[in-house]
Amino acid sequence: MSDTRRGRTRSEAVRRAILEATRDELAANGYDKMSIDRIAAAAGAGKQTVYRWYPSKSALVAECVLDGYGFPTSPVPNTGAIRRDLRAWLGAFADNLAHPQTAALIRASTAAAAESDDVAVRLYNHVSAASKGALVARLREAAPAAQLVSATAAAESLIGAMLYRLLVRQPATPAFLDSLVDTVLSGIQGMGGKDSAATDRPSSS
Repeated sequence: MSDTRRGRTRSEAVRRAILEATRDELAANGYDKMSIDRIAAAAGAGKQTVYRWYPSKSALVAECVLDGYGFPTSPVPNTGAIRRDLRAWLGAFADNLAHPQTAALIRASTAAAAESDDVAVRLYNHVSAASKGALVARLREAAPAAQLVSATAAAESLIGAMLYRLLVRQPATPAFLDSLVDTVLSGIQGMGGKDSAATDRPSSS
């Protein structure tokens, strides 16, 4: 039996309308109060169409994030000064997290991942792993003598601290970002490698 006869053929326009409606629904009501009825109505799609394509709320949220509606990603700069580069990356991350729709979708993706191992793996492999890999590569380049596990832990600390701040609804202030970078860099041995971790450190007031 063809996908058309089973009713499984997706219209790309409808699919994107559903994902956009999901993003807006999460921003307005959060994951716990997320309504498939409201999403379907806003998207101009049938409720059964949404359920057929996405058998659970977590699956719908996961696709919304994987399609680029939520998780903010940006390249890690390489100016030759590791502290400056990490601080710039965190600043861009914080700016993206400040958008209400982005914040709501990331909070929802955390809840979705907690409900489903499959969703958790998909989100990690397609979203957070990319940012983590870029950070690890930059840290390793700055400190070739550092153990890989140290660079990995540092990258996870940076991402984790930002997400924790979001989940507890605390702003990632400039002072917090400065402190986070200093704390992470101080925990890595061999940071006196190719880059300078200290030359661009802000002066004390």
